Amino acid sequence: MITGAYACEMARYSRWQNNQLKGFLRALPSEELARDRGAFFGSIMGTANHLLWGDWIWISRFDKGPGPGGGIPDSVSLCAGIADWMPLRDTIDARITRWANTLGDTELIGSFTWHSAAIEADVTKPFAQCVIHMFNHQTHHRGQLHQMLTEAGSEAPVSDLVFLPEDV
Repeated sequence: MITGAYACEMARYSRWQNNQLKGFLRALPSEELARDRGAFFGSIMGTANHLLWGDWIWISRFDKGPGPGGGIPDSVSLCAGIADWMPLRDTIDARITRWANTLGDTELIGSFTWHSAAIEADVTKPFAQCVIHMFNHQTHHRGQLHQMLTEAGSEAPVSDLVFLPEDV
């Protein structure tokens, strides 16, 4: 389905996207970050927090390291503001990159089981599908952030994968 090289490329892409995103978020006043925009997770900050929480929960499942705690409803308040969010974003991006760099193609074959607090049950799915899900989830919520940044009168990051710089 996918390869270890795919996971490495997606980790690079995600880090590039998040690094761009940080600049745009930092430029907005805190009231713009907190304004409810009618998105599923409310505000720009709520969505950025959920995205970070989602990455953290998935990488903790994959690398067996510490997770964020709390559940999806708590995810919107993971960080109080952008100053707290940015260093944690860097930490989780580095963790995803380190993990992706350890993957070979054979590690992606087979099933993966985790406990989902959202449905209060153990879930088993193909491991490759779970990895794809993590990266797809990121893209989905960064798309929402792109829209909200535009609505706030901000520029938004270049998001086309084909423009991923080689040196990222």
